[in-house]
Amino acid sequence: MKTPDTINNRYGAVLLIAAGGVFTADVTVLRFLSPDVPFAQVIFFRSLCQLAIVALWIGATRPALFGSQGWPQLVRRGLTSLICWWLYYASFKTLDLALASTLTFTTSLFVVAMAPFVLGERIGVMRGLTTVLGFVGVIIASEVSDLSIKPGVLLGLGSAFTAAILIFQNRVLARTEHTATIMFWIGLVASAGTMPVAAAGWTGLSLSDTLLLLTAGTLGTLGMLLTVEAYRFGEVAALASFPYVRILFALMIGYVVFGEAASQRELLGALMIVICGFLAGDYRGRTNQNSRARDVSKPE
Repeated sequence: MKTPDTINNRYGAVLLIAAGGVFTADVTVLRFLSPDVPFAQVIFFRSLCQLAIVALWIGATRPALFGSQGWPQLVRRGLTSLICWWLYYASFKTLDLALASTLTFTTSLFVVAMAPFVLGERIGVMRGLTTVLGFVGVIIASEVSDLSIKPGVLLGLGSAFTAAILIFQNRVLARTEHTATIMFWIGLVASAGTMPVAAAGWTGLSLSDTLLLLTAGTLGTLGMLLTVEAYRFGEVAALASFPYVRILFALMIGYVVFGEAASQRELLGALMIVICGFLAGDYRGRTNQNSRARDVSKPE
């Protein structure tokens, strides 16, 4: 738990805003890949970059963090991350940046909906209502018509649901494991899990595609590290609104770089999701210890 002299909400806010920009840059870079690059290779490079960066970090600071007696739980955490990453990047490949970014914030709604069953928590009438309204926002933003939903929206919601599972796993692991250890095992398990599929359909990469994959993988890892550091210095209650700045980055980049103009329904749905996700999460008054793993704008 933070002591008063370690709290620096302004610094934490700057780090979260930077993380939002980095996460947006991550998925933006991948849009410039050649269309013939297999998706498995994209995930493999993402996990391999995290593994290499965190391994260097641990090796240079505290080598003891490589190992853990709780490795079975870390393996399960890594497998969940692998599924989450797969769905996450697939959603950004098929949807415009603004909508795909908006769907990531439904994770907090899934957490509230699952809490009574996983943790036995009572969510109350207000949180239950805001959760329902948040999912109504998803329907509006997704521009559902004739009961048909875009496949990309399902991918985005699947990613958000899996990210909610990650949060519950984080709550258990954070009691005994260092953040660096968790991130290392995520990279290790995801790399090993993706390697067979990537190797089976391996395609020779051009220099530009290789550089794009390495850049995206590095940005994704950097975004995670910035988020962890932000909540190390800042209070969750004070920083709660800053992850949503990512939607602004996505709207701007989508319009300027890719000519994607969000519709009125997308904007209205995004606003509902953000407001309801914020209220349902009930960030106010929570301690950093209980909420450190609650950043849901990017799967770890």
